[in-house]
Amino acid sequence: MGIVRKAATAAAVSGAATRAHNRNTPSQPAAAPAPAAAPAAPAAPADDTSAKLEELADLHAKGVLSDEEFAAAKAKALGI
Repeated sequence: MGIVRKAATAAAVSGAATRAHNRNTPSQPAAAPAPAAAPAAPAAPADDTSAKLEELADLHAKGVLSDEEFAAAKAKALGI
């Protein structure tokens, strides 16, 4: 009868451990992590180019860019 008693003890211990675990675990499963945000759609090329040209013109007007630097940056922004 020793083996039956050991099996019963093991079952009782296992059941107690399961109940303790269930008491310490939230009843609702953890929320799944939010899906990764989709990459932002690229801005319309015309809007991006216009903004870049305005920024370059502002830097040129402030004297940050020389005439040559402004011309080169403008050509690059326009893809020329």
